[in-house]
Amino acid sequence: MKIITTCGMGFGTSLMLLMELQSIGAKHGIAIEGEALDISSVHGQNCDAIFGSNEIVKSLDGITVPVVGIKNILDKAEIEAKLLELIKSTGSEKG
Repeated sequence: MKIITTCGMGFGTSLMLLMELQSIGAKHGIAIEGEALDISSVHGQNCDAIFGSNEIVKSLDGITVPVVGIKNILDKAEIEAKLLELIKSTGSEKG
């Protein structure tokens, strides 16, 4: 599964979020590859989903993949719940 994480500049919050998503994926046997990008670089990227803070993802228009907003990017339980919900809703397989 390929996930893009995004924030204002593309290397602080988004990188931290991507690392957490990969850690959670590993815990559940789900391979997650991804990229941390700034908000202006997200459009046209080939991915299965985009994650970012609620405030950042509000500004994404015309995205055709699932966009997942995170209320508190320090809340590992919220991130895990939203990732697992996404996987369940998209039918993505483990491995």
